[in-house]
This record gives sequence, C-alpha cells and structure tokens, in this order.
Amino acid sequence: MKMRDNLGILFFQFFCTVCFVNAVDRNNIFPFGTVSGDLTLPEGDDEVSEALKLKRPMYFYETQFSELYVATNGIISCQDLPREKQYVDHAFPMDFPIIAPFLADIDTSNKRGTRVNGRVSGLGYVGATPVEMDNVDLHSYVVLSDGRAYTAISRLPEPLGWALMPLAPVGGLFGWLFALELPDHKNGFRITGAEFTYHAEVIFYPGNQRLTIIQTAQGFSPENYIRMDTRIHGKMPFIVSGAKVEIEPYKEVYQYYPSLVTSSSVHKYKVVSAEMGSEIFSYQLYQNITFRECQHGPQTKPKSQQLNVERVFVTYIKEEHIMRYAITSKIGPVTEKAPEPVLLNPCHAGTHTCDAKAQCLPGEGTHFQCQCSTGYRGDGQYCTGEKAALVDMIFAKGYQMYKINYICYYYVITTCVKLTPPYVLDFNQTGLNSLGCVRVNLCRWNFLFPLYLGDNQFVFPPEPDIDECKSHPCHSCASCSNTEGSFECQCWPGFQGNGVQCIPLNVQRHAEPWTRHALGTFIPQCDEEGQYRAQQCHGATGHCWCVDAKGLELPGTRTPPGTPSCFHVSVKPWPTQRPGSICERWRDSLMEHYRGHPASSHYTPQCDSTGQFNPVQCYGDSSYCWCVDKDGREVPGTRLHNAVRPACIPTEAPPTMYPVPPPDMTPSISATSLLYAQGQQIGALPLNGTRMETGKASILLALHGSIVVGIDYNCRDKKIYWTDLAGRTINRASLEPGAEPETVVNTGLTIPEGLAVDAFRSTMFWVDSGLDKIETSNLDGSRRRVLFDTELVNPRAIIVDSTSGILFWTDWNRDAPKIEQSTVEGQNRRILVQDGIGLPNALTFNPVSKHLCWADAGTKRLECIAPDGTGRWVIHSNVNYPFGMVFYANHFYYTDWRRDGVIALSQDSSKFTDEFLPEQRSHLYGITVASPSCISGNDKQQM
Repeated sequence: MKMRDNLGILFFQFFCTVCFVNAVDRNNIFPFGTVSGDLTLPEGDDEVSEALKLKRPMYFYETQFSELYVATNGIISCQDLPREKQYVDHAFPMDFPIIAPFLADIDTSNKRGTRVNGRVSGLGYVGATPVEMDNVDLHSYVVLSDGRAYTAISRLPEPLGWALMPLAPVGGLFGWLFALELPDHKNGFRITGAEFTYHAEVIFYPGNQRLTIIQTAQGFSPENYIRMDTRIHGKMPFIVSGAKVEIEPYKEVYQYYPSLVTSSSVHKYKVVSAEMGSEIFSYQLYQNITFRECQHGPQTKPKSQQLNVERVFVTYIKEEHIMRYAITSKIGPVTEKAPEPVLLNPCHAGTHTCDAKAQCLPGEGTHFQCQCSTGYRGDGQYCTGEKAALVDMIFAKGYQMYKINYICYYYVITTCVKLTPPYVLDFNQTGLNSLGCVRVNLCRWNFLFPLYLGDNQFVFPPEPDIDECKSHPCHSCASCSNTEGSFECQCWPGFQGNGVQCIPLNVQRHAEPWTRHALGTFIPQCDEEGQYRAQQCHGATGHCWCVDAKGLELPGTRTPPGTPSCFHVSVKPWPTQRPGSICERWRDSLMEHYRGHPASSHYTPQCDSTGQFNPVQCYGDSSYCWCVDKDGREVPGTRLHNAVRPACIPTEAPPTMYPVPPPDMTPSISATSLLYAQGQQIGALPLNGTRMETGKASILLALHGSIVVGIDYNCRDKKIYWTDLAGRTINRASLEPGAEPETVVNTGLTIPEGLAVDAFRSTMFWVDSGLDKIETSNLDGSRRRVLFDTELVNPRAIIVDSTSGILFWTDWNRDAPKIEQSTVEGQNRRILVQDGIGLPNALTFNPVSKHLCWADAGTKRLECIAPDGTGRWVIHSNVNYPFGMVFYANHFYYTDWRRDGVIALSQDSSKFTDEFLPEQRSHLYGITVASPSCISGNDKQQM
C-alpha cells in the first residue's frame, strides 16, 4: 500500500514536469542568419572568407589586428590561413594563430564530405624484394556532391610506392562506397554502413603475381570519420622509379546478396617510363564485401549495379613517400549485360599454350599471343636459348610454325645443301615446297646432318657453346652468367630489376638511363652507388676516357684501345636539390601570401637548415613562443609570453651522414670526469680537482641518429645511463674498453628526458614529458612501474638522494611551474617550490648541506632550499640559460644554452670559475660526474 502511494506521487510529479516544459522562443535567441546581416561562406569544401574588416581593432596576445578570416574548416583567425591541400596527410599546424578553439569540417557545397582515416600494414614483394608496411597512414576524403574520392597513403618506401600505383582498388573502394547515386540506385555506404570487410584478390599479368587486400571498416570515430584498417600481402610487378601509370575510365558490375557484395573485372593500365617507353599491362580483380545486414529490415537493395569510374588519377611522390589516388565515380544500372559465365582471356585464365619461358599477351576476346622472354628465341609456344632456337624451332614440333622469317613442314631431312647464299634445307620429297626452311647460316658448323628417329623426333650432333655474355647483353650494373644454350642477367647488390634493366635501391641515379641500346652504342659504366665510374670505355671500339661527376668527358683523357690513367680523377656525387619540406612549403606559401614582407603580427614557420621545424616557434617578431614536435604540432603547455623562450628539445635527430660509423667509445676514464649529453654524442671532460681540463676533453660515446638528453652514472657497476629522445629508449654502456651500448627500455616511451640512478637500491627513475609520467624500474629495465601520471604537464629534471630515499623533480608548466618531491616508493608526494620560479630546467642535490638546488632559465637564478621547504637562498642571480646541472666538490657545473658549453660556479664565492666550449657548437643537455671509484658521501647529484 505504501509503495502504491509512492508511485502515485512520482507519477504526479512527472506529469507536472511534462506539462510545464516550454520551448525557447526564437525571439530569445541571439539574432543570426542572412536576415540578420550575417555573411555566408563561399560554396565549396576548403574555402576562406574575404577579410572581414573590424570596426575597432582587436588585441590577440598583445598584438593588434584589424581584420578576421573565417574558414569552412571551422577556423577563425586573425590572418589568412593555410588551405587543406597544404597540410593534407599531416596534422593541421596547431601553432597557427587560431582564435576560435574549434576545428571542424564545414562543407558548404550542400552535401557533407566524408573522411576515412586508418592504417596500412603488411608485407609486399616487388619482384623478389620484400618491403614491409608498418602501420603507414591512410587518409581519404570524399565529396558526395559529385562522387569524388581522394585517397593518400603516406610513408610508403620505394619501390613499393611505384608498384602500388596500378592498384586503383585501394582508392576505388571509397569510390564505390560513396559514388554519386543515379536515380533508384544506392552507393555502397547506404547498403553496408560504416562497418564491413572488403577482400580483394589481384592477379597481375603477364607475370601471374598475386596480391591480397583486406580492408576492415570499424565504424565512425568520435571525430566523425570512418576508421579503416588495411592489410596488404603478396607480390607485385616491378615498376621503374619515375614512371607514370595511366588508368583509363572503367566499369565494374557488382552483384548483391544477403550480407555480401561481389564483383569480378579485368583492369588495364599503361606504364610510361623513359627506360621502357609505353607498356600496357593488366590484372584480374576479384572483390568480396561482407557486412552485417538487418534481417528484419526492408530488402530494397538491387540485384546488380554498375559502377562507372569516369576519371582516375594516381601518382607517387618519392620525395615525400606519398601515394595519391583520385577517382570520380557514379553508381547506376547495368548498361551492358555481362556475359554469364565470364569468358576470360586464356592469358588471364591460365589456359594459354605459351612456353614457360614466354609471356602471354592478351588480345581482344579470347585471342592472345605468345612472346619469348628476353634471351630466348622461338614462336612463344616453344622458346629456347638463342643458338639452339633454330634447331628446336624447326624440328621439335614438325608442323607449321611462323617466327623469325622461316616456315617449316613435317618432312624427313636427309641432306643439307649449300647454296650461294643462303644455306637451305632440302627435303626427301620434291614438289612440296622443298625450300620450306629458309634461314641464313642454318647449315653452318660443318653441315649438320640430322638423324631421324621416327615419330617426329630428330637428333643433331652437339654444337659448340657460344658465350653470349661476350656481347654484353646485360645492364652495365648487372652480372652476366653464361649457361648451356642461354645466359642469365642478375643485378648487382644494391640494385633492383630483371638484369637487363637495373635501378639503384636507395641512391638517386644521376646518369640518364641507357637500357635500350643498339649495337655499337656507348653504355655508361656505373659504380655500386649508381654514380658514374671515373673511367669509361666503349665496348665496341675499345677507346677509354675519364669523366666528371656528370659523366662528361674530361678533355685530353681519351686513349686508343687500352686503359687511361683516371686514378687522379675524384668523382664526387653531383649535388641534387633537396625537395622542399612541409615546413618550407608552408613558409613559402605564407611568404607568397604576404608578398615577401610579413608584418610583425604575422606568423611564418621557422625552419632549420635541413628543412625541419625549429623546436621553438615564435609569433612574428614578438616574444610569444612555443615548442613543436617534428611535424610542427604544438607541444601542449609550452606557450610562453615573456623575454625567455621555452627550452624546447628537438624530437628528431639531424640527418645522418652516410656511411654511418658504428657506435664509438673511448677507453675507460682514469680520473674523475664530467660527462655531458650533446645530442648524438656523450662527451667526457676530466677534472683536476675542481678545474676542468679542457685540453683533455674527448667524445666518450658517439650515437648517430640519437638525441641524448638525461644522463647519469652508476659508480657501482661503472655504467653510464641515458635517455634517447629520438629513439624513445633508455640505454646504458659500461666504461670498460670494448663495451657496447645496451638498450634496457624500448617500449612505452614518447619524450623521455630527465634520468636518475639510485646506486644504493639498483633502480632508476625517469620522466616522460610526452606522456606526462614519472616511472621507475630496475637498472636492467625489469620491474618497471609508473610512480605518477597525474598533475604533470612538462616534467623535465629528476634526481634522487640515495641516502634519504627522496625523489625530486621539476615541472616547467607555463601556467604553474613547480618543484616536487616524494619517496622513492612514490609516497608522500608534495610541492616543495612553486613561487618565484619560471623555467626550472636543472636540478641537483648538495649531500653535505642536504639542500636541493635548481637553476632557472626563466628567472636566471641558481637557488637552494632544504627538503622541508625552509632556508631558501640565491646562489647566483644571472646564470643565462641553464639546462642540466650537477654538484661536485662544492661547485656547480651546468650546461648553458647561451654559451653552448659547461659553466663552473663556486658555491662559496658565488662566482664563475671555469668554462668549457666543445668544438661542436650545439646545445648541451644533461650532465653528471663519473669517477673510477664511488665517491664517499654520495658527493654528486645531477639532472
């Protein structure tokens, strides 16, 4: 009874609530729309409004602006912004001065555009070369208003990028999925939705290479794009670097079944290259699309539809390793009835009668031709080595054959008659075309008399073998092997191709290709790197001469048949122009927009000498700066607006100079030394008391391709430990002679910076400013665990006082910089310093006075404080730009980014006592002290 009363009360309250709900009246909404004077964006999908003049100037980060821009991608900015085509395949440049914190894809073309993002993985064989795809990026954008689909696959290495160009199905799937619908027809998305599996089998002709493509659509992401996983496995024919692939418009008929869509078609494509001219190839394509269908929904899908692909464009940009497909397609009725069953050309079906050493060339319908491969002769149905071809072609089958200017019949040969000229075969039956086998020099080698064995079988005497390699039939960068009756060509190591044509794998060839040559034509000789050899000789005349890097003959070096003296000629690689990077293209585009004279309020990307983004980017000529990663994306929490720029560390090592030497180590140190990190190397600076012996400085460890940041030394195992920001690893190496570096942590790291070793507990600690974490593990990387992953923004320096078991670290969060502490177990975390600090980069510990000390690049002060937060005092008030610091023998040694060196400062006198500037001038990072024996009292601590 009581429950019934309660239910009655709840029902009454709900009824009253419903009755008194009113909609918001339009008059109460802020006026909007064209009727209120609002402007409309231009029609399109990547448009920017005209400059909107402001009645009053506005200030944005203390910079005055008088106009605004509004873009269809949802951006409001105080200056004209980059179009989508400038950053497609890359994240939007977040360091662009955007006012509105809103990114979208507003399509003003009356139909919403659709995006597909995903990864491509798998293993492909280009010829015999395996190339792995390790989760490369796939991006597709479709304009529904006219059925245009754009697909880009980035980070595709050569030669895979070239080989994938004919595969329109990779981008063609999106054409079918979002094709423009003709009346009463549906594109793929309206049937399958955003969750399906696409399976394609591709058979290339004439080589019969097979490739499998599996694409899995995983629905819409929170950002409203379709997630797509693509896996590719199999073999593809080799396509020469620099070639163009042309694909004519085509049609595909799709059959629709419950939860299944199928299609089978043949595609032709043309490969145009300077080396091989224009060639036409084809492949058979089988497609299956499976999806989950609503069993109880209306069955309105058609039994069959035809996809008309009207325009196909494909290209591979080798400088950027990006593959691009663009197609325009419509879906509608089947206009031409497909034959059932499909009659495949014998070349495609594999029912042809061509020899295994021949290629099957498909013609119209079921017609085809057989053509012997390079190095073989015959009619295509029977191919042999060049010198044996004459005998085999005539007698192996006995019936009419036509190739190479002769016709043979089924007759028994008894004589070989010499005429003047040519040599002809005579038959034992007259009157029936007794001169049926005409071939010049057929009866050479002392007049061959074949022995007839019956049943159309003949035996000829053995013939002397001819070495075809003497005629140099192979490419100049290939080896020739003579075999019985034939020969074989094989490209040298470092080159790829079929032996007749060889292309360097990784080196840009500067010589013009010379693969098709007539007898007597000069063939340039290349070295293993694809460069001209200093000495060139003509194979037919025997003359030799010397050339420069461009292959041009040096005057006065040509000699008659013999060998010139070209050893004094130094052929250096001809310089090539480096393709523009993303940073440079974006900068040049904006500079063109500014007509070469940007105002102080304009932002232009700052690029280094290699074309990469500078780690620190600044707005105009102001002091408003922030950090970016290698792709130019802003590192959150790094924007500063004062006289000091943020301490930004590059996330990618500078380009490696080839050949790459192995890691190089000097012998073990014999005296107490400072060890400092300097990008791709770790340096050693011996100490004589507290003085730095700069004349004995050396490179302790050279690590090419690395960015060493955090560094520490363990006196007990005599090993140095460091973080590698470029490799995203933590490593160590013994200082014993002959020791090799060892990686102890190689997973789960993004931007590892500060590192500290607890020698007493055989553990280490590090900070990751990308993941905003502090972690710990044993010295070998085992028993790894996270200490803290909250309330961290830009952690950098970390140290440990092994005696007390206290951990200290800095966080230079621009909004709230701080220094914290906790126990080594992660207990009793608290903020030690948060007032009067700016960029606390460097951290160290004085084990004698038990004080924590730090150097601040923002306040330019070196200060100390007791672990309980008392006794704070300033050691020095002008330390320029410190990054790392270590305390030893009552002295502070810190790395300085203004001087790019190591500075020594006495704690007693608060004066600078010494300075070391390495020969290689670049930023120094972490610093520590290494001694042949453990220092009593733990008399050293560092970043």
